[in-house]
Parts: sequence; structure tokens; C-alpha cells
Amino acid sequence: MHRCTEIRQPAGEKKHRTMHLVEFAQAKAISVAKDVKQLGKDDPRRVYHAMKVGVAITLVSLFYYFRPLYDGFGSSTIWAVMTVVVVFEFTVGGALYKCINRGCATFLGGALGVGVQHLTTLCGDTGRPIVLALFIFGFAAWATFLRFFPYLKARFDYGFTIFILTFTMVSVTGYRADEILSYAQTRLVTIVLGVALVMMISIFVYPVWAGEDLHSLIANNIAKLANYLEGFEGEYFQVPAEGCAEAHKADKPFLLAYKSVLNSKSSEESLATFARWEPFHGRFRLKHPWKLYLDVGVQARQVAYLIDALNGHLTQANVPLEFQSLIQEPCKKICSESSKALKALSCSIKDTTIDPLKKKKKERKMRLCFCS
Repeated sequence: MHRCTEIRQPAGEKKHRTMHLVEFAQAKAISVAKDVKQLGKDDPRRVYHAMKVGVAITLVSLFYYFRPLYDGFGSSTIWAVMTVVVVFEFTVGGALYKCINRGCATFLGGALGVGVQHLTTLCGDTGRPIVLALFIFGFAAWATFLRFFPYLKARFDYGFTIFILTFTMVSVTGYRADEILSYAQTRLVTIVLGVALVMMISIFVYPVWAGEDLHSLIANNIAKLANYLEGFEGEYFQVPAEGCAEAHKADKPFLLAYKSVLNSKSSEESLATFARWEPFHGRFRLKHPWKLYLDVGVQARQVAYLIDALNGHLTQANVPLEFQSLIQEPCKKICSESSKALKALSCSIKDTTIDPLKKKKKERKMRLCFCS
């Protein structure tokens, strides 16, 4: 009897462990499904982007599926597929940045590689590998050093990488291969096909403009600062119950929304870089002053730093009620006027309107010119 009990006990434990694993897997699957649903709900453009990438890869894969297309390019067709996978970005500016950089760098690197191959043939069998190695070292070192310039790194970093890769591949493979010109030409054509497909889908199928995202980001950041200052007086000068301060902040997210402004520098810089590559669209014309958005973002972060310091000081300091009542009215007025100014600035940026004072000066100047 005792032996039977010992035999049945491990089987029961195994069944219990299996049920526990099944329940854990179900709970995890439900959690992942909720996260996926919430991710798409927060920004439906992510779903459209995923579908666009799938369509682009499917279309470019047709070069492999159909024999006439495959016979025209051969195994070099894989470069078109790789190009679509690598250069397709979420925003139009990001896709154009990579497409133009990849196309130009491939053409320049391939042309120089073919030229170096023909030049080194004049050096004989002994001197050819030495001269070729010197050319590879010189161009690779030169292109890598140029990437350290901030202006070039922000706009052409990806292009320098592709240039080094293409030039090295053409130069090295051309030392053993005979039809190096045909190889470089086929690779360039397949990459251009992939780039053209990505550009057309990015621009004409549910486009996501980096310029509009940057425009909205700056306006929303200023609005967050205005909302904090608007609710500052009511939140600071009331006396909350003990132990309810953190819960009170969690119930009112605008008290912590300003913290996202502190971490928005990288997003603003990347969006501004991509926006420069985009064609004119909507109210954003050519040579739009994207750099001014970065300047406004810097000033907004300075205000957010001051708010963060003020918030940390006020949550830790025990200020007497007499002193609070003394400064309540001045603080209320300062916060109210500052909030109004920030809200007006946010609306002006969002609607792209002219400052009223500047508008009046412009109208007065036009009247004077008309009268004279």
C-alpha cells in the first residue's frame, strides 16, 4: 500500500505541473495579445507600416518566382530583396534618407571600384594586389574619417557605410572575377529597383511624414508644460491626506507628463534629420525651417528642467501654512499667465499661425506702402 502511494504521487505532481504550465502559457498569450492590440490602438500607422513592408517584400520577391525576371538578373536579385528589408523605415523621411544614401553610395562605390580594377591592371601581376590594397585602405580610411564630422554623420552616415561596403566588395571580387563590370551593373540595377519600390510605397501608400510628427511633438510638449502649470496652484496649495501623495499623482497624469519632455531630445533630432529629406507636402514647403523646431525644443526642455526641480523641492520641503498663504496669490498669477502664454505658443505652432503683433506690424507696413 505504501509502495502504491509512492508510485502515484509523482504522477499527480507531474499532472499538476503540466496544468500549471498550460495556465501560465495561456495567461502569457493573453497578455501578449493585449499588448499587441494596445500597440496598434495607440498608433494605427504601425499596422499600416507593417502591411506596407510585407507588400514591398512580396512584390520584390517576384523577381525570383518568375523565370523571365530571374533570367535577366540572376542571383543578383537578392540585392533587391535585401535593399527593401534594409531601407524601409517608418517615416517617409527615414525611407528617403536610406534610399538616396544607398543608391548614391552604391553607384559611387561601384564606379570607383571598377575604375580601380582597370587602373591596377597596368601594374602587372606583382604590383596589382599591393596597389589594390593601398586603394582599399585609402578610400576606406577616408570615408570612415569623414563620418566623424557632425554635419556629414547626421545626413550621410548610412551612405558612407554603404560606400565602403560596395567599393570593397567590387574591388576584392574583381581581383578574381573577369566580368566585374557586369557584376557591378547588375547589382546597381537591382538596388535601384528596390529603392524605387520603397520610395513609391512610402510616399503614396498611407505616408507617415517625419515633419508632421516633429511639428506635433514640439506643440504637444509645450502643451504638457502648460497643463502642469495650469494645475500647479490647485495641487500644491491643497493639503492632501497622509500617504496619498503618490496615488494622487498617479490619478492625475498631467502632473508627471512634463517628464516626457526631458527625454524627447533624441526623437526631435532624428525627426528633424528625416524631415529634411522629405518633399514638400501640405503646409510644409521646401527649405522649411526644421532647425527652429530644435531650438524651440531646447527651450521647452529648459522649462521642463525648472519644473522638475521645482516639483522635487516642493514635494520634499515642509513649508509652513502661513508662508503658503502668503505666496499663494503671486504663485497663482504667475502660473496662470505662464500657462496661458505656453498654450498660446502651442496653438500657434500647431496651427502654424503668425504672432498677432507681427501680423499687425505687417499690415501697417503694407498700408504705408499702399498710401505712398
